[in-house]
Amino acid sequence: MKKEEILQSYNDFILNTYTRQPVIFVKGKGMKLIDIDGREYLDFFPGWGVNNFGHCHVKVVSAVRDQITKLIHIPNNFYHLNQAKLAKEIIRNSFKGKVFFCNSGAEGVEAAIKLSRAYGKNDRFEIITMKDSFHGRTMAALTATGQEKYQQGFHPLVPGFKSVNFNDINAVKGAITDKTIAIMLELVQGEGGINIAGKEYVKELRKLCDEKNILLIFDEVQTGMGRTGEIFAYKNYGVEPDLMVLAKALGGGLPIGALVVKDKYTDVLKPGMHASTFGGSPLICKASLGAFKAIYSEKMLSNAKKMGEYILLKLKELQKKFGCITEVRGLGLMIGIELNMPGKTVFEECLRNGLIINCTHDKVLRFMPALNVTKKQADKALYILEKSLNNLKKGKT
Repeated sequence: MKKEEILQSYNDFILNTYTRQPVIFVKGKGMKLIDIDGREYLDFFPGWGVNNFGHCHVKVVSAVRDQITKLIHIPNNFYHLNQAKLAKEIIRNSFKGKVFFCNSGAEGVEAAIKLSRAYGKNDRFEIITMKDSFHGRTMAALTATGQEKYQQGFHPLVPGFKSVNFNDINAVKGAITDKTIAIMLELVQGEGGINIAGKEYVKELRKLCDEKNILLIFDEVQTGMGRTGEIFAYKNYGVEPDLMVLAKALGGGLPIGALVVKDKYTDVLKPGMHASTFGGSPLICKASLGAFKAIYSEKMLSNAKKMGEYILLKLKELQKKFGCITEVRGLGLMIGIELNMPGKTVFEECLRNGLIINCTHDKVLRFMPALNVTKKQADKALYILEKSLNNLKKGKT
């Protein structure tokens, strides 16, 4: 199909639920994407963090090739090797407990909500979440999301959720009732604009949950798998959750979600209370094992910390040159650049100049390069960003 035919087919046959850019990608390798016209792009926002190791990483591709001719899918009322290996690997890298496999972050959040309500035994069912959070598009996950713009048009929402100000322990305390069963948050709010939870705040949440027998849920869909410089973001805080939701980069590019449950709560969900048809298939689990192998064999965690510090430093230098940049913040390679103007024009200008980034919360640019990003690639991205800001400043777009 030619470019025009592809665009027309999208218009004719695919629901218009996304704001798309008229770029058609046909190939990707590492941090490079190539469009249908042969133009190359540097990808500094690889699939909302799905491709944490770049596109088509050799260890993920090798794992998929090895598995795909052996066994692709088997129902979860049977056993298979790869799911056992992956669950063991996740627990080895997190905390003592067990894993439920599903297909996405939203499904993982739904599983966490259902487990919480089951633990509450119908007496306690309220869950406190944070304003500017994002937990998914399914109905309960959407209700848990602390941004009204995503909820418009879908009322009535699921009852039993409250959103309070992020990083405000008193707001959380004020929202707790005798019906409260869980508190859920992202340690770094992605869609909310790269807002980072304070260490004392997180410790206070853990203490509060322990005192009141409330479950503490960390949504690590975007922060997990090395994004913040630790394999899971909670390790930056010295605080363990009771439940942790994973997805995105867990599959190395393929769809997978997981709910990690601390050992104390592993008997809450009984056989038949929850399920996922495609959850933890042999193929997807093998890809995820390849993702873990890539992280550790290539020492990506230390690189994420080092390069995160480098990019933050360079962006703060850029901030001094451009009055439109009001703040730069980040943890590891999850970086936000807050502007005093809409960021959409900057995103579009960067795209025209061959750099893929993201704009969220209207005025925040997101940098989330692959964990194996090099200094040369970072410098190129920073150069394109500076060039794009200069072009906009001079009206050259």
